[in-house]
Amino acid sequence: MSGADTGRQSQARTQQIDAATAENYRGTFVPDRPELAEGDALPPGWEGLYFPFSSPIAGLRPDGTPQDDGLAGIDLPRRLYAGEETRFHRPLQIGQTVAQHTSLGQVTEKSGTSGRLVFADIHRQYLVDGELCVESIWHDVFLPAEAPEAKLRPAEIDLSWWSTTITPDSRHLFRFSAITFNSHRVHYDRVWAREAEGLEDLLVHGPLTRLLLLDAVLAHHPGQCPAGYRFTATAPLFVDRTITLAGRDDDDAAEAVAVNDSGELAATGRVEW
Repeated sequence: MSGADTGRQSQARTQQIDAATAENYRGTFVPDRPELAEGDALPPGWEGLYFPFSSPIAGLRPDGTPQDDGLAGIDLPRRLYAGEETRFHRPLQIGQTVAQHTSLGQVTEKSGTSGRLVFADIHRQYLVDGELCVESIWHDVFLPAEAPEAKLRPAEIDLSWWSTTITPDSRHLFRFSAITFNSHRVHYDRVWAREAEGLEDLLVHGPLTRLLLLDAVLAHHPGQCPAGYRFTATAPLFVDRTITLAGRDDDDAAEAVAVNDSGELAATGRVEW
């Protein structure tokens, strides 16, 4: 399975960037931001709210993740979002009709202390009138049922970093699942999360943490448009626990982290200007 070629399982879809989807996210997670209307620029990263996986029930794995997205041949039961790399070429706008092209990228099988693992990339491009506006590589990892949780380490931040906090509850998780049509059971089914996957509680979506971290960086750089954003999830974040989002400037970029309520690192991000 190692070394699959980018371009397999390509798919093209078209969708209008409607204000309702963006407003549902804004009103839930960043209500202090101005409302969005037709013609406004879509905030960077929010393109991930659109073009959700649209598998029928028959196309879902038992955990609720899609199996008809070109990755059906992977037989490991647990699927987790590991991160994403995004390049922003031109802002998308509310009201635009956008074409999304997706293709399967690298698929690599490895063996480690957690047992057999499969890493898979999904490439996505967002185009308006044939012009590339945003492109990203979505990283997923597939694990065996008995795989242990990631080892946690203290986050290295100090008073020079800016920081903000959020405590997602089950309403936040439900809304993000609804906005993105995400049926992964670890985000809403406590019995499944605890008994089937051995998690402490409901899991905060990795793509949600990615957005929250980018939103926090951009709130500290008003008016700036990022050229790129790299996000890596390193450990789980759970419902009803405070998440600290912190960052600092580093030359032509901003470094940011998401930290759990015990002060341990859960995700890292780097925004390039």
